[in-house]
Amino acid sequence: MGETPHKHTTALDELRAELPVVWRAIPRKGLFFTLLAAWLAVFHFLGNPTFGYVATPSLLGWLNMTYSRAGSQDSHGPLMPLVVLGLLWWQRKRLEQIPTAPWWPGLVGLAGAGVLHWLGFAVQQPRVSVVAMLLGIYALVAMVWGWPLARAIAFPVVLLVFCVPVGDLADPLTVPLRQFSTDVTAFLARHLLGIPVLQEGVQLLDPKGQYHYEVAAACSGINSLVTLLVLTSVYGVVSFQTTWKRLVMVGLALPLAVVGNVLRLVSIIVAAEGFGRAAGDFVHEWFGFLTFGLALAVMLAVGRWLQSPRPGEVGNVVAQPS
Repeated sequence: MGETPHKHTTALDELRAELPVVWRAIPRKGLFFTLLAAWLAVFHFLGNPTFGYVATPSLLGWLNMTYSRAGSQDSHGPLMPLVVLGLLWWQRKRLEQIPTAPWWPGLVGLAGAGVLHWLGFAVQQPRVSVVAMLLGIYALVAMVWGWPLARAIAFPVVLLVFCVPVGDLADPLTVPLRQFSTDVTAFLARHLLGIPVLQEGVQLLDPKGQYHYEVAAACSGINSLVTLLVLTSVYGVVSFQTTWKRLVMVGLALPLAVVGNVLRLVSIIVAAEGFGRAAGDFVHEWFGFLTFGLALAVMLAVGRWLQSPRPGEVGNVVAQPS
């Protein structure tokens, strides 16, 4: 008799098999999603007060316009709920062990979110209403399933802050980043590499007129900073349980973004100085991927170092009886 062929099970097959089981095990999901639909309906029909900019009363429509606008620095926004759901799925075994029960003080949080939305609507600040909408969803979680569960998912849910469009509000950060990156690049080019680059504000020029680059807002490193903030936060949640290690990972985002941006700008100057403007333009377009990859490598290296047992921890392990 021939042997029964072994069926290879993929991760997708496991997901399809486990998802219905997890879904059936969720208590009071009908109540939660009914309340969620009602809450989102408020923001759909009475969410956006800035009709002069976006001709829709829907805050969700305003968000879609903001995310999809050409050159938007907020295009990552629609991905963040998926990232949070993925983290909650990854933590599902631990979350299943938390007892759930309705927690009526959550109504206070929901009411507070409603007041915040009213204020944002009154002063025509849709971003305030976005924050209110997200806080209200979190209050619904606490109200339907209890504070212990809401507290357990607090760190992943914080990532939803990246759903709030920043837009021009990022200028107080992008302007200093542009100036700092330009200053450091000019200093390194002149004093370390011996390239007599000229600087005018956030512009870098060759005395011979072969190249002229401006460190624009898109080149300030803000996009890399936001992306690295998301990645370091997710990595911190997945890899560590202690708060200080998570904060160390999140704190890496700013220095990695700044160093990566300076390295990219220096590389542009070196390429343009050595091989002409076309080479500098090529590095300008593509070298960002390399510097971002280096930033990820540093993030993983620091994470691995934090995961290594400290000398005291090693001693404690050795001292334990077998």
